[in-house]
Amino acid sequence: MNDHPKRRKAAPAKGRASGAQRSQKSSGKSGKQGSAHGRSSQKRAAGGQKGQQKAQWEGHASKRRRDLHGAAADLPNWVVEGLARVTPRDRVAPALEALGEAASAMTDGRYHAAVKHAKRAKSLSPQDTTVRETLGLSAYRIGDWDLALAELRAYRRMAGEPTHLPVEMDVLRALGRDADVAKAWETLQHAEARPSVYKEGLVVYAAHLLDGGDAAGAWDLTGPKRVGPDASEADLRVWYVAARAAAATGELATARRIADAILLNDPSFAGLDELDREIAAGM
Repeated sequence: MNDHPKRRKAAPAKGRASGAQRSQKSSGKSGKQGSAHGRSSQKRAAGGQKGQQKAQWEGHASKRRRDLHGAAADLPNWVVEGLARVTPRDRVAPALEALGEAASAMTDGRYHAAVKHAKRAKSLSPQDTTVRETLGLSAYRIGDWDLALAELRAYRRMAGEPTHLPVEMDVLRALGRDADVAKAWETLQHAEARPSVYKEGLVVYAAHLLDGGDAAGAWDLTGPKRVGPDASEADLRVWYVAARAAAATGELATARRIADAILLNDPSFAGLDELDREIAAGM
């Protein structure tokens, strides 16, 4: 959730690693980071979204159903009950089994398998929000942008909340739909999103501007008033784009200061080597 799901250099169309995917390669999570990092974004965006989902599910571990078997037994009780409410009774068990398999595959990083199982779950329970969310996020991780966008938008309509809007933005970047990226960013700014979700969207949109040659615009959005220790991961991702923007505008001392602050907070932050190269190239 670097720059975020597309995180980082031009948004790839089908075949190009989206910001999200690039971020995945660079961060091992979502995309590249920055533009390259838009690709950092995938890993981070998707990785960040997956982490939120995993934490949420683990938080309900004590409420898991004991009357289910196989992968379905690992689903939180609220997921089971939610699916049961919108699914014909004779389809509940197989739908839960498919959803459980999809969730397990996502946790293991087997995203193609996750898509396969999630598609089956959708065929059995198309009105369940968790099914649509799981299918959308797993499709995002394999670069199936059209499927990811359709399912994440369906999730947003059904659930009524903007958690994955930054991922949608990264997908739109990957598809080269610049005007729609701007519209999605506008939507996020007026949505009641958590701070971490807003910052992830900020990373994606600023990386989008940076990739389009508007380094000054990217800096205006992300330039921090101060940097220091004990920063959150979300803040580090914003700083990363800010450092890239500063380097692109020739503010190398500022870029170096921000890069050092990121290093201080997280020496393993994905994309630091690339950032160092960008700063050095401007000297």
